[in-house]
Amino acid sequence: MSKPFKFKEFTVAQDQCAMKIGTDGVLLGAWAPIANFPNSILDIGTGTGVIALMLAQRCDAEIIDALELDDNAYEQAVANFENSPWGDRLFCYHAHLYEFATEIEDKYDLIVCNPPFFEGVTNPDDEKNTAREKARFEESMPFELLAASASHLLNPEGLFCVIIPKLRETEFLEYANQAGLHPTQITTVKGNVNVSAKRSLIALTKTTTECVHTTLTIEIERHIYTKEYQDLVKDFYLKM
Repeated sequence: MSKPFKFKEFTVAQDQCAMKIGTDGVLLGAWAPIANFPNSILDIGTGTGVIALMLAQRCDAEIIDALELDDNAYEQAVANFENSPWGDRLFCYHAHLYEFATEIEDKYDLIVCNPPFFEGVTNPDDEKNTAREKARFEESMPFELLAASASHLLNPEGLFCVIIPKLRETEFLEYANQAGLHPTQITTVKGNVNVSAKRSLIALTKTTTECVHTTLTIEIERHIYTKEYQDLVKDFYLKM
């Protein structure tokens, strides 16, 4: 059984979730810009709820909604929200993204998503496939649906933030452009200075603006973290 993950101001149970707490989610939760003081936030595919919880800690948004399709993950997120210091501001919907986007009338100032993806080859008929593999496989949330839904649910001046594989950045930006979303900030994430970038943190808006490009390197060497990474996550990790 997976142990609860303890952050500085909250604890996340993860024993019911296929996808456990990982660097991607924490990066997005810490990186997503909140300079526009969002009053309403939506976390698409919340899983354990960690990104929504991080944003609840970072800002005073009155409404922080989350969306989760998987039954077990939904129940886990609800429990994690209720057990947090911000339970009165957090709410989780149990629905598919398409269903949610077409039925709800609310619009959000900030939308975040750590979408499922699968980097590797899998045989869908192989009984050894785990729930984790299925959670990472994006049939339930293809980029085209994600971009179109985010655009529909976003306020005119709102911000949509994602973390995706660097190799799929161009593909994602094409879908985003088709949905009327344009990058305003892209941070390329590297594990260390000696490896190629694996992730892209992207912030998009409905208005065309100049895009700021930056690079974030996580480690100098194994378990020795860069100052920029420490500064980003120090308010969350216990040992940072």
